[in-house]
Amino acid sequence: MLNVDLQKLLKGDISRYELVSATAKRARMIVDEAEKNKTIIVEKPVSIAVEELQDGIWSIREDN
Repeated sequence: MLNVDLQKLLKGDISRYELVSATAKRARMIVDEAEKNKTIIVEKPVSIAVEELQDGIWSIREDN
């Protein structure tokens, strides 16, 4: 189970909805990449996406 500090993830003006939406999109990208490369994902894609966000590997940006 993930224990995530939401305050760290919700930097700036990012809402919880944007966080959930962006994390789900990134998780889908991870699954698609694994299928394309024919690799097996052991960890849950959402967990990977949240860890990437925490580590600064990717970030949420607002498109206006």
